[in-house]
Amino acid sequence: MSSELARPARAEVGSRAGAGNHVGSARGEGMRVAVAASRFNGPVTERLVEGALDWLVAHGVDPGSITLAWAPGAFELPLLAQRLAGGGQADAVICLGAVIRGETAHYEHVAGQCASGLQRVQLETGVPVLFGVLTCDSAQQAWDRAGGRLGNKGAEAAAAALEVVDVLRQLPKGGGQCSA
Repeated sequence: MSSELARPARAEVGSRAGAGNHVGSARGEGMRVAVAASRFNGPVTERLVEGALDWLVAHGVDPGSITLAWAPGAFELPLLAQRLAGGGQADAVICLGAVIRGETAHYEHVAGQCASGLQRVQLETGVPVLFGVLTCDSAQQAWDRAGGRLGNKGAEAAAAALEVVDVLRQLPKGGGQCSA
């Protein structure tokens, strides 16, 4: 994907949509956020968690409204996310971890099942579940994305969580069909 395609859309593009234009903000006042983190590849995950927590607090989320739950590995994150999202205790669940490719097919199984499980939880509960699990070919790629030269993907997942919650609050509730 070219860097031009990866650039986010500008909010003003939607200004022609009138009352149907909904853009979220990164204001976290009054939000309850859960962070589910994998202990596997712990030093990388700890930096992702630090980035997410720092972002949340800096953008108005009360530290007392943040729940942090640790799973043994990324494969177990969907179960934690399901409990956190389904219990009504969080407006969003941010899932963080690192799956680093090795010499076996284990990587594909863990990364793929983690991603699909988190997506399923999000769709079943209606609570945003953010995929902040790094899926990297090397430890260096993971470090680069956990506060290194490519930023902190934990902070990025936290920013996305606040934005999605805000957009959902603007939209009418219900499970209507999309009319395209």
